[in-house]
Amino acid sequence: MAQSLQAKKRAKQNVKSRTTNRARKSRVKTQIKHFEAAVDSGDVEAVTEQLRLVTKKLDKTASTSTMHKKTASRKKSRLARQLNDLKAKKS
Repeated sequence: MAQSLQAKKRAKQNVKSRTTNRARKSRVKTQIKHFEAAVDSGDVEAVTEQLRLVTKKLDKTASTSTMHKKTASRKKSRLARQLNDLKAKKS
């Protein structure tokens, strides 16, 4: 248990930032699930729209210290590759 005032405040800040970060990561994961569901449906328009939304979420999350910028970039790249594969199969 924290004893000093500084340690007590820091413990409270850690709890607050942990809940915020978990919520942000959860939103990103949910958006990725929507993207994958669209990929499974095979609708290129829906997948393109979902990729745009996922990219937006990832960029917002990476702009904070929740997620590293290169992690977000790697995820966006992998999702874009799925979209390109789907487009290649359709044409």
